[in-house]
Amino acid sequence: MRRKVIAGNWKMHMLPNEAINFIQEIVPLIKDTKNEVILCVPYTDLFYVLLNVQETNIKVGAQNVHWEENGAYTGEISPKMLKSIGVEYVIIGHSERRQYFNETDETVNKKVKSALNYGLKPIICVGETLEQRENGETKKIITTQTRLALEGIEKEKMKDIIIAYEPIWAIGTGKTATVEDANESIKAIRKEIEEIYDSNISNEVIIQYGGSVKSTNAKELFTASDIDGGLVGGASLKPEEFAKIINYEN
Repeated sequence: MRRKVIAGNWKMHMLPNEAINFIQEIVPLIKDTKNEVILCVPYTDLFYVLLNVQETNIKVGAQNVHWEENGAYTGEISPKMLKSIGVEYVIIGHSERRQYFNETDETVNKKVKSALNYGLKPIICVGETLEQRENGETKKIITTQTRLALEGIEKEKMKDIIIAYEPIWAIGTGKTATVEDANESIKAIRKEIEEIYDSNISNEVIIQYGGSVKSTNAKELFTASDIDGGLVGGASLKPEEFAKIINYEN
């Protein structure tokens, strides 16, 4: 039975004092959950969040990483730097990175390899645009993105990788893929992973859904056969709402 992993992506929100207050509010609300909880926070919050989640059930991730260990890359953060302060996860290839910052399938793959080499666990994002969806290209787009992201990754490393299916048209729009559509897309990703590796790997890999996840639809989404939790955006900024998503079984 695969575990459920619920990750919050704060994007470019939360000053350090706000992050600390958030942690203090949410910890008692989720202390009994059996689900894995990750907060992916801005670089400026990482140190404060890491300090304040000690002895809690919250794990911490960054929202991006460079593929080099060090060098003349002004403004970038290396996997070695993230690992040195205790970060465990990192989002790679989010659609906003692809759309606004020229992230490509090639750079996603380089970042995944580098993150794994330094002991970070990648959350790899894949997803189609509204135009691609309307043209019937969803399966082709998400399976190609998955295959290219995993190129050259040994199957032993797959236990440390999470895939997040995020239809771009559903991010921050209030629109959500139907449970059936989301589940079918995730099944297609799982099938692609089976073709790359084998059925044992595809059955074990965690694949989340992301795109306007909220407390009112979390249970329906997360109890579908192939959806293993969620990558949550706006709703992860509100402690009570995010706690309801994490405690979706209750």
